[in-house]
Amino acid sequence: MRQEDVGGVGARLTMKGRRTVPLLLLLGQLVAALEVPLDLQEGLPQPPTITSQSPKDHIIDPRENIEIRCEAKGKPHPSFSWTIDGADFKIEEHPNIIMRPNSGTLEVDISQRRAESFEGVYQCTAENKHGKAVSDNIVVRQSRSPLWSKEKLKPIVVREGVSLVLPCEPPAGLPPPLIFWMDNNFQRLPQSKRVSQSLNGDLYFSNVRREDSRNDYICYARFPGTQTIQQKQPINVKVLNLDSINDTMAAFYNDTDLFSEAPADERMPSFLIPKGRHSSKVVLRGHKLDMECIAEGRPTPEISWTKDGSDLPAGRTSFLQFNKTLQIDDVSDSEEGVYRCTASNKFGSVHHTFHVTVKAAPYWISGPPSNLVLSPGENGVLTCRASGKPKPLITWTKNVMPIETGLEDDTMKVEDDMIIFRDVKTSNSAVYQCNVSNEFGYLLANAFVNVLSEPPRVLTPVNKKYEVIRNHRALLDCSFFGSPIPNITWFKDSRSSTLDGDSYSLHDNGTLEIRISRPRDSGKYTCVARNILGISENHVFLEVKEPTQILKQPEYRMIKRGGPVTFECKVKHDSSLIPTMTWLKDDEELPEDDRFTVEPESLTITDVMDSDAGMYTCIINTTLDHVSASAELTVVERPDPPTDLELTDQTKRSVVLTWIPGNEYNSPIKKFLIQYEDSLHHRGHWHNLTHVPGTRTSANLKLSPHVHYTFRVLALNNVGWSQPSTPSQMYKTDPAAPDENPTGVQGLGTEPNNLIISWKPLTRLQSNGPGLQYKVMYREKKPGSEWITTNVANNSRFVVSGTSTFAPYELKVQAVNNYGEGPEPAVVVGHSGEDVPKSAPTELRISAHNSTAAEVQWKTVSNDSIRGFLKGYKVHYWREHGIHRHHPDRVEKILTFSGNRSHAVLPGLHPFSDYSFYVRVFNGRGEGPPSTTKHFSTPEGVPGPPTSLVVSNPNLDSLTLQWSPPYDPNGHITGYTLKYQPVNNSNELGEEEVLALAANETSVTLPNLQSSTRYRFYLNAKTKIGAGPAITQEALIMVDEAMVSRQVDIATQGWFIGLMCAIALLILILLIICFIQRNKGGKYPVKEKEDAHTDPEFQPMRDDDCPFGEYSDSEDHKPLKGSRTPSNGTVKRDDSDDSLVDYSEGGDRQFNEDGSFIGQYSGKTTSRDTAAAEGPQSSEAPSPINAIHSLNSFV
Repeated sequence: MRQEDVGGVGARLTMKGRRTVPLLLLLGQLVAALEVPLDLQEGLPQPPTITSQSPKDHIIDPRENIEIRCEAKGKPHPSFSWTIDGADFKIEEHPNIIMRPNSGTLEVDISQRRAESFEGVYQCTAENKHGKAVSDNIVVRQSRSPLWSKEKLKPIVVREGVSLVLPCEPPAGLPPPLIFWMDNNFQRLPQSKRVSQSLNGDLYFSNVRREDSRNDYICYARFPGTQTIQQKQPINVKVLNLDSINDTMAAFYNDTDLFSEAPADERMPSFLIPKGRHSSKVVLRGHKLDMECIAEGRPTPEISWTKDGSDLPAGRTSFLQFNKTLQIDDVSDSEEGVYRCTASNKFGSVHHTFHVTVKAAPYWISGPPSNLVLSPGENGVLTCRASGKPKPLITWTKNVMPIETGLEDDTMKVEDDMIIFRDVKTSNSAVYQCNVSNEFGYLLANAFVNVLSEPPRVLTPVNKKYEVIRNHRALLDCSFFGSPIPNITWFKDSRSSTLDGDSYSLHDNGTLEIRISRPRDSGKYTCVARNILGISENHVFLEVKEPTQILKQPEYRMIKRGGPVTFECKVKHDSSLIPTMTWLKDDEELPEDDRFTVEPESLTITDVMDSDAGMYTCIINTTLDHVSASAELTVVERPDPPTDLELTDQTKRSVVLTWIPGNEYNSPIKKFLIQYEDSLHHRGHWHNLTHVPGTRTSANLKLSPHVHYTFRVLALNNVGWSQPSTPSQMYKTDPAAPDENPTGVQGLGTEPNNLIISWKPLTRLQSNGPGLQYKVMYREKKPGSEWITTNVANNSRFVVSGTSTFAPYELKVQAVNNYGEGPEPAVVVGHSGEDVPKSAPTELRISAHNSTAAEVQWKTVSNDSIRGFLKGYKVHYWREHGIHRHHPDRVEKILTFSGNRSHAVLPGLHPFSDYSFYVRVFNGRGEGPPSTTKHFSTPEGVPGPPTSLVVSNPNLDSLTLQWSPPYDPNGHITGYTLKYQPVNNSNELGEEEVLALAANETSVTLPNLQSSTRYRFYLNAKTKIGAGPAITQEALIMVDEAMVSRQVDIATQGWFIGLMCAIALLILILLIICFIQRNKGGKYPVKEKEDAHTDPEFQPMRDDDCPFGEYSDSEDHKPLKGSRTPSNGTVKRDDSDDSLVDYSEGGDRQFNEDGSFIGQYSGKTTSRDTAAAEGPQSSEAPSPINAIHSLNSFV
């Protein structure tokens, strides 16, 4: 890579091994100090380091042998020694104590001595020639589980409602025991807000009840050190109600303090613990803070907690024992303050405050001091940064000796919590101890300083290959070691420039980071490590791969149960990587089921079940990357039918139907359909009653009387309708009078003297009861008319006869059954039957709008004469004849106009014609009489186009046009207009010429036309109204082509075709005779003539040139000369071309003897020189003109 490609000139990404820094920067030196790799530690000198030790407070089981652990490492391996209670411990003097080989761990056999005799404070020292390291002070103590003292407990008798404390008082153990209360059956005693256990193990009753009486309150203590459980003697508690105690019992208990208590009435709370209104508590940082408030009172008090000035710490606060204990984990300085607990009931409240102080044993601020590996002459700092409350004291030792006595020169200086090293020497190699202590504890840490001189080593494997995905980060490792710390430099391919710039980053551990890998970053990289003692390098290789991409992700699918589903997952990946595709369902492996088929790019599930629903994920893994995509499968099915149909709120006309929806199978129910069966009128048939939304599970149903209802419900989702539910119980409604009357009442007559009253009958559901009839009422609509009533059953019409023609009647139809009549019906007006109108329109007038339309007007007839419902008027009209010609066949046309019209427009008339018309009125019965017939004429109009236009007598520069007058002159023809213009081959029009012609002309000759030019002609006729449409024609002025056209016409005549066929047949016969004679081998006259031919090209071959001079049978098997067939199966024209052209004057004679034979019979007289002068013969078929010339020559 060129240096300018990475954006930096002269910059080097290196690590500096030697630095001279101010004191404040020496802490940073610790981070950059040498870290010895594990695989090199075995070969380098190293002071001892404690790697494992027993805890500071080491509690042992008195029944088992004792192990006091102390392990350390170093080069050379360290030796170990111990002190007990500050004095040297000589292991060889104690036969029951051994130290493990190559270890400082002590193993104590207690089979001969009690374990308690080995209690004490132990400390281990690990030493080699480079220094000494010490362990913590390990306090060894034996775990203890003392027995409860024997005691006889008297029964505790208390009055109901008072408070009570049952003491536990377990013996002190090491470690402290765990307390719990149980009964004789080893069942834990129930606890609640009223009854709870305190932190010290006592059992508190805020107030006692009669059910608290029992004789097996037992306190148990479990000692974790010895894994033993001990119990206290059972406590007997009796709770009495003095109101039910007789005098004898009262006297029996007179010697107790039972009566000294105040009456156990309801009262406000008071604290049982802690005592008083205030208390103080000290807690160590990092420990648990426990505060406890237990109150008595009746009713049982509620306990709440607050902190003055701040909230309780979230996430570390717990409320235990029914809110009576507040516990805060991992206490920090912020937990210092005043806490308040409040006990309250309906009679009042009481408070107690805790003043909490947080102290701290010593703790590390940034961890214990780290080992320091330096090169000679370097600087460094050991830091022992710790804190505590109160502030701890920090002391330093070197190889377990006070630091003052170990100071040999001015290369190190102790400053409070630091030891500062300057220009170190090998004599500074040692183990330094930092001791931090205050009244609450101590910290002890060992840290060695190891001064080494080592040349650079690159530890990364040689020629290691790295692979990375394009646009991802690449990390090229260059693990190294050396003292002083080597400088690291990276190169790519050649060493022309170092790698620097924004694209690269060099980490402190030597790793080269390529932030965004591109294909051009592939190649060979060299890592070089240098210090003053030498140089080391290593080569690694980077290959940048294309990322794996999902081209087609699986898509959400909603599938009906039982169907198949396929999820596609098509990927694109680097050709050198082998992807593996894994399918998961809900982030777990696919079930073991034959219905699941995994293809290279898809997953197919057949016979989908409900359990298959979920999220399906395809994961494509390569060795370098992975991609995934997910899609959800929803399995749907028609819902299950609703269940548990129930009828409630039953009334005469309504009922509430409720149901429980069935399983909707992942497709929400859109609506419910309620159906009913009427077993009284229509058994076995279900009718739709109503729909309700899918969110409802009940419906208030409106019912009809006299119906035996059974209901069922169907559910609809996106898949379809469910099966019907199980029918509900039957619900019968009582009969009643009809609620409604029939609809669609109307009165119309079919004859002039009748009236038919009809209506839409009620359904059985609408009848409301048995005995349905219809009460029909009618009267003529005129003053003084009376209603006429009749009852009609089993019919929906009634005929009234003998009525006046088209008279209005008032009609009413009322429903009636055995339980009464329906509501008062509405009055409807009808009419008796119609008759045809008896009058015709009058006062007809006509006015022409133009030559093709005229407006007709008339006076309408009176309403009385219509005798029915007026439908409209009809205009009958016809064309009598044109002005110039008679039309003997009259074609009558009718225009119908709805409503009470008095005028109309007659369209589509012929100009310059005579018309007649009349008008009729019509009603529902038919048409009335016609009006008087009226005549009118249409004015002239523009004429139609001339009937024909023919081009005749074309000459070199002129032609004649002939035409016929228009078929529809539409008036008097006043003349013609002729327009013409030339048209070129691209249909572009030239200049237009206009010629006016007289009305009596039918032809015109146009002179001075351009030859070889096509013309377009336009001819139209005129009347006084104007010019009509033109007729168009084209003609071509071209003499030669006209001749060709005539010749072509001759060639296409039947007699010419017959003649040519006869000639071809004759030639074919001659050819057959020729071939027969030749095959016989004899001579023929033509051969003699050819022998005498003077043309040298037609001379026969000499005898010395060919072994034969005439035809014989010896050549029968040879192919004929001039008729040889090439090997490719085609016949060459030069070899054989027996077409008709060869017998014409322009024939080509290139086939020697056979050609002479054909020429003899074809009348050929032209010499070969003439033929040569005519040029080569064309291979195209002859034109009809040439064919005629050929024929003439032949004949």
